[in-house]
Amino acid sequence: MEPTTPPLRIALAQVDTCVGDVAGNAATVLEWTRRAADAGARLVAFPEMTLTGYPIEDLALRASFRRAAYRAGDDLARTLADEGLGDMTVVVGTVGARPIKERPMAALGSPSRPTNRAIALRGGRVVASYDKHHLPNYGVFDEFRVFTPGDSTCVLDVDGRRVGLVICEDIWQDGGPVAALAAEDLDALLVVNASPFEEGKGHQRTELAARRASEVGAPLLYVNQVGGQDDLVFDGGSFVVAPGSGAPLTSAPQFVPDLLVWDLPARGEALPRGTVAPPLEADEEVYRACVAGLAGYVRKNGFRSVVLGLSGGIDSALTAAIAADAIGGENVVGVSMPSAYSSGHSKDDAADLAERLGADYRVQPIAPMVDAFQGELHLDGVAEENLQARVRGVLLMAISNREGHLVIAPGNKSELATGYATIYDAGSIGGYAPIKDVDKSQVWRLARWRNNHALDAGEIPPIPESSITKPPSAELRPGQLDQDSLPPYDVLDEVLDAYIEHAEGRAELLARGFDPEVVDKVVTLVDRAEWKRRQYPLGTKVTALAFGRDRRLPITSRWREPQEGNPS
Repeated sequence: MEPTTPPLRIALAQVDTCVGDVAGNAATVLEWTRRAADAGARLVAFPEMTLTGYPIEDLALRASFRRAAYRAGDDLARTLADEGLGDMTVVVGTVGARPIKERPMAALGSPSRPTNRAIALRGGRVVASYDKHHLPNYGVFDEFRVFTPGDSTCVLDVDGRRVGLVICEDIWQDGGPVAALAAEDLDALLVVNASPFEEGKGHQRTELAARRASEVGAPLLYVNQVGGQDDLVFDGGSFVVAPGSGAPLTSAPQFVPDLLVWDLPARGEALPRGTVAPPLEADEEVYRACVAGLAGYVRKNGFRSVVLGLSGGIDSALTAAIAADAIGGENVVGVSMPSAYSSGHSKDDAADLAERLGADYRVQPIAPMVDAFQGELHLDGVAEENLQARVRGVLLMAISNREGHLVIAPGNKSELATGYATIYDAGSIGGYAPIKDVDKSQVWRLARWRNNHALDAGEIPPIPESSITKPPSAELRPGQLDQDSLPPYDVLDEVLDAYIEHAEGRAELLARGFDPEVVDKVVTLVDRAEWKRRQYPLGTKVTALAFGRDRRLPITSRWREPQEGNPS
């Protein structure tokens, strides 16, 4: 009887990294490799570009950065061996290089071109490497700009088991390395990823992974990055799926670092099932993404606290709650800046919110400063309204400069889309905008979810009920309501979704059955507001198409959607 190959314990290290922190990221690999070894693993895999962080964008073109990453890979291999971990196989993402054959415009005088690489470390050295084949060039991705593709496959021998290795986009495209690996008699296919979160993407990953597992006839192990990096947030959710049935065998929770351990059995034996993390409900996913995005930005940029204007409205209330969950309520400064038109209930709601969150609450009336401006300028109408709004922005920036807080903007996607926000005011000024990619309809849903989550946990809901239920208003003139200037938000957000995320023109919008007057108003508002959006702070991406690097349109443009003719 032939001896059977013993099970191979594999660990997927779902870690949080920071772009450019090569030494810190290497230390993270060392720490989590120790954890994997303590768990009995023989192979541990880290996400895409772990050593460099992801995405590195044009840092990839800087030779000094690439040299530091190369040294870090070699040093890490030696350190692992020195620490008694040399018999482990450690797969880690980094930046590589290939000789230039084509695309000379991108060479910048260098004899080599950067690659998105995964390296395997064992015995104190790099024993294998693999360069990503498919370089995404859509949405938030600019990999084709900075990397050159690989053209070979990689199969690792780990304790006599054959483990194929690919990187992220390689499984999203038909053909390429996965198709080539189908003939390699694999025991497992390992995919290392830095896949940003967006609504609805989770099931796409698992369904695609199941197809690729069947294609190679082996279980697929998918490890994903976690944490916030600028406007991107990575949700983790690493998993293992079976070939054939595509059934999930084990999975890690979302939005938290985790070590997922799974045993690859001997050939012919049943694939074992481990713990499968329960899926998050849609609104909880988005809420936790916003929390992770803000937490990552604050921590990785050296801030300890944030400051924002508290109006008593739903947007600032949700943003403050997200901030409190991200960095602790004691590190949130909320400033009420009432004007002559601020309602009593708005001031009360702001104070109530701050108390619920444990935030540092301050009241700074703006009337004296507005009066000083008016004594010189004598403004009226929209100019007077905008003056009030901008004074609030100046106040927040002054407090930030004096005390070192990061100013966060509470504007939502619906306002940003239509330009329904005063540029440089308290709703648009600052360094980060946590709900920038959340439309107004979802703002209410997230607030409801957060309050219900608190009630389920036996806690006091963080957001006052009246902030959720009262009609939204900028309160810059008597009796002002958002709906004086905009269509009802449920209608507005449907039109915006079709026009922005699905790139539908006027004819397609009318064919959907939207009112022509509403369509023309919304389209005009969106097209005219591009200049405002360019000046807005970055914020967490949660939808398939966020303002910023997802959607790139000229500011100076005379294109307008044709308004004549029949949509059919």
